[in-house]
Amino acid sequence: MTDKIAITPVTQPITARVRPPGSKSLTNRALICAALAQGESILTGALDSEDTQVMIASLRELGIAVEASDEGRTLRVSGCGGKLPAGEASLFIENSGTSMRFLTALTTLGHGEYRLDGIARMRERPLADLSEALKQLGANIGLSETGCPPVEVHARGLTGGKVRIRGDISSQFLSALMMAAPYAATDVSIEVLGTLVSVPYVEMTRAVMESFGAKLSSDDRSQNVTVRCDSRYVGTKYDIEPDASAASYFFAAAAITKGDITVEGLHRESLQGDVAFCDCLEQIGCRVDYGENSIRVRGGELKGVDVDMNAISDTMQTLAVVALFAEGPTRIRNVAHVRHKETDRIEAVANELRKLNAEVEESEDGLVIQPGDLQPAQIATYNDHRMAMSFSLAGLVQPGIEILEPQCVSKTYPKFFQDLQDLCSQS
Repeated sequence: MTDKIAITPVTQPITARVRPPGSKSLTNRALICAALAQGESILTGALDSEDTQVMIASLRELGIAVEASDEGRTLRVSGCGGKLPAGEASLFIENSGTSMRFLTALTTLGHGEYRLDGIARMRERPLADLSEALKQLGANIGLSETGCPPVEVHARGLTGGKVRIRGDISSQFLSALMMAAPYAATDVSIEVLGTLVSVPYVEMTRAVMESFGAKLSSDDRSQNVTVRCDSRYVGTKYDIEPDASAASYFFAAAAITKGDITVEGLHRESLQGDVAFCDCLEQIGCRVDYGENSIRVRGGELKGVDVDMNAISDTMQTLAVVALFAEGPTRIRNVAHVRHKETDRIEAVANELRKLNAEVEESEDGLVIQPGDLQPAQIATYNDHRMAMSFSLAGLVQPGIEILEPQCVSKTYPKFFQDLQDLCSQS
């Protein structure tokens, strides 16, 4: 296994068209709904990566049949009608946050004993707020003293009713509650306490649930959600969009090489909130054109910006690298919750930007980046796929950039480096 990869700079602006693989967020949400549905579902355009493979393997351990074809892009799921076939299972989740949160909620619907665990970093990722919320709905869950996995679920179904949960740690907690809620004995009314982070991901969850037949209502900010117990999922054919978070790397490549890149399969009204990364690029100096089924970004003269990236925090690292090529400082704020991701992303980004000769001021909820004259560097990736993919972009311009432990991209985009090379060769 390669322990580093050198990025080859391009000699001219990149002009290309690309279609990223399917959305991880949509694939794992659709898998949960399809698994609980009555009847068979066919998911097309699915992502085949470590995170989705973990989810599929776990569902199979729970007795739910999932058949993959077309190199993993088509999934046939035989739903269990809300009754988990396996009364006992031990699930190893690796470092997949969506899988851990969503499957913890799903297993509470069963009748039996379930254990969920992961790698060392997963044992540092918070789960207590979700656990406490599920207990309010009648679940019996055990966590370690740190409030992190491993998780022991002593399942007897969910009674339903009213539940309160914090919104400032991870929107995945709310999404997990929502997706399990149709199978509670009574309606579930969820009140979100404080500020809800990553609101577009909750809106995505709602859209997927509704595509499978669920009925729910909420206020304008998704702060209070009610899910009906008489509107359960029905097997369906569901098409998954390309991954908008992955697309951010290609949009950014256009920005920093002054190129012209079109991403196919996405549009302004896509379910994934991360298409709003293009708004950041417009502010920083790019031109963005939206088609019916594509988004085109053309690079320009870049100038630093001040942006709130709370809603699109998975693209924070991408913009941080683009900031290296802008005139003047860039401020990224309101992303404190990314400290609880695959790594502490604020600290990790600051460390690696400094290797590239940027001045970085780190705060609790973000960064201020003052670009300097770029220099060669070996970039540590912290077992975080987004560190590897975002910082590889600097190597398109600056010689001598090496990405350490590049295989971490297998979490969401196993063929990223090949696709980046293919993109550059189109010019």
